Amino acid sequence: MTGFDAVQLSYDEPLADSLHTRLARVLGGSVKRLHGVRGMRRAYRLTAELVDTDQFFLADGDFAIDPEFLTSSVEPLAAGVSMRVWRAVNPVNGLTYGYGGLKLIRTSALQEMGQAVDVLAALPGRVEFSQHTAGITLFNQTPFHAWKAGFRECSMLARGSEYGMTDASAQERIDAWKAGKDGDFADYASVGARDGIEFARTAARDPERFEALNDPSWLHRHFITLHGEQAVAG
Repeated sequence: MTGFDAVQLSYDEPLADSLHTRLARVLGGSVKRLHGVRGMRRAYRLTAELVDTDQFFLADGDFAIDPEFLTSSVEPLAAGVSMRVWRAVNPVNGLTYGYGGLKLIRTSALQEMGQAVDVLAALPGRVEFSQHTAGITLFNQTPFHAWKAGFRECSMLARGSEYGMTDASAQERIDAWKAGKDGDFADYASVGARDGIEFARTAARDPERFEALNDPSWLHRHFITLHGEQAVAG
């Protein structure tokens, strides 16, 4: 046991059930789950209602935690820190950074969250990025999920990181997403990255339109519009 509650936040990820079991095995105890809630901001806020601790682990539905992750060494968040993010390995482009990583998050910070397209960037207080890797983000489970990951991430990077990342660092990550050629459905992730850059070019200055990045129904329709029904099944 870690002393922290844990929640898996899933929506439609095919491997979410097995990854939830894996998360519970590594973290110990019971990992709670919030599944299928529409509205990303609403879903994140609701996770705070499931826990009894003032800080808790939060994992995406496609996060595969490293079985060797040392829960006993995890320190509580310091005063003024709203969230700690551990790195995750990207199976498509080889990057290892906070995208899709495990989080330790302050419950009250979620309840006081502001507005940002990258939802957790609107937490009050500082965000702490761990240099340790906690697992793999298995976003590339279907053509659509791989495309969506590249599309959303590169749209936000192209507009400008809401975490204060430098333009040079953002461009390095964009280039890696565009070039990624390994792993399942890697081509869809690369195409999604290019589509996301184009979306940012036309929508970045229109907050209402850019917010579509957090609408799963719109994302699926946009994918079908750009790449056709046959792309859904690969």
